[in-house]
Amino acid sequence: MSKKGGKKVLVVGSGAREDALAWALGRSTDVEKVYIAPGNAGTGRRINAKNVGIDASDVKHLVNLVQEKDVSLTVVGPEGPLYGRIADVFREHGLPIIGPTYAASEIERSKKFMHTVAEEAGVAAARYVTLSKYSEAREYVKKHGPLLVIKKVGPASGKGVVVTHTHSDAKETLRRFMEKKAATKHKPHPIIVEERLFGTELSGCAVCDGSNHVSWPFAQDHKQIAEDGKDGNNESAMTGGMGAIAPVPGISAMAAREADEIIGKFLRTLDTWGRNFTGWLYPGFMLGADRLKVLEVNARLGDPEAQVYMRLLKTPLLDILEACVNQTLGNLAIEWLPGFAVNIVLVSGGYPGKYQTGYPISGIEEAEKVPGVIVFHGGTKVAGERLVTAGGRVLGVSAVGSTLKEALDCAYQAVGLIRFKDMYYRRDIGAKALALV
Repeated sequence: MSKKGGKKVLVVGSGAREDALAWALGRSTDVEKVYIAPGNAGTGRRINAKNVGIDASDVKHLVNLVQEKDVSLTVVGPEGPLYGRIADVFREHGLPIIGPTYAASEIERSKKFMHTVAEEAGVAAARYVTLSKYSEAREYVKKHGPLLVIKKVGPASGKGVVVTHTHSDAKETLRRFMEKKAATKHKPHPIIVEERLFGTELSGCAVCDGSNHVSWPFAQDHKQIAEDGKDGNNESAMTGGMGAIAPVPGISAMAAREADEIIGKFLRTLDTWGRNFTGWLYPGFMLGADRLKVLEVNARLGDPEAQVYMRLLKTPLLDILEACVNQTLGNLAIEWLPGFAVNIVLVSGGYPGKYQTGYPISGIEEAEKVPGVIVFHGGTKVAGERLVTAGGRVLGVSAVGSTLKEALDCAYQAVGLIRFKDMYYRRDIGAKALALV
């Protein structure tokens, strides 16, 4: 099906976030073609979409593609290409792109830098210490106890944060993060050790054009692999996200204003330091009894969050992204559909550790017949004529509903129709929020 608008857009990445972005962009009447590099088995099936065989890190060939196909806008999904300076290179070639420069992306690339910016901006965050020696780290844990958050300072592909609960947990994490094979050839691998914060964890998000920003409603990710215990605690391994909901019920307008102010402080401080930020700024917050504190800051849109945000957007995504490029975001009123969106992530057994791939997937067509359901592809590919698993995070089952319960019921009904060997998912996505409704 061809559309009238004639605009061509490139989405860089291969996950469910990129599938959601391709789906949202393809619905715009102004878009003729959405290219996805490299995409997955789902992205190429979206309206007016086409996968291209270029790796997300291959900036040179992505530039060539944009020039050859007369692409008017490029959207970067994952953080990897940002660390590879894709935004810098595109802008040097005069090519419009959604995503921060290498310098600005340090807000996610270095957890130490994030804390430095937070301190300068006057933003509340967890107390922390940076440690470079294993012996120092062991002594710190002995002195302060094991209830800590231990983070790799630099990029870790979503596997660089561990919440420790016992001395054994802490010792094993320190060994894994700081042993010789985890270090560079020339210096030890530093870590950050933070105090544990308690409360309600929230995902903030704002789209930024370099001068203006617009905060989006709070979402709530579910990061641990296992379901919450009866006491509400969860000591299981962290993941890239097992599901999300938006908006989050029971959160005050005051908290939303505070989050918006915090995002503004980060952006102004980065700008003062010559690191003007464009694209999505995505902080993680902990809402305690008195105020929000920042857990982390990401320089791109979150994966599970993207899948719920795209389902709720009323304003065409292309309009928002073009306003970012043209620095006219301050003139655009972003509208949202009523109701709720949820996302349930289906993963390969063993994730986030070792897992097998290549298993046939069935039931997606039946799942998408459930009212309000769209299945976004993450780790999938076509082998012969069969759709098979090709990653840890395989599918994201999204659903919308007038109430949170309706959306969750539809999503889980759809999940029950999908099959692949060793499929695993959490059965309590949105449960805590549902209890507040």
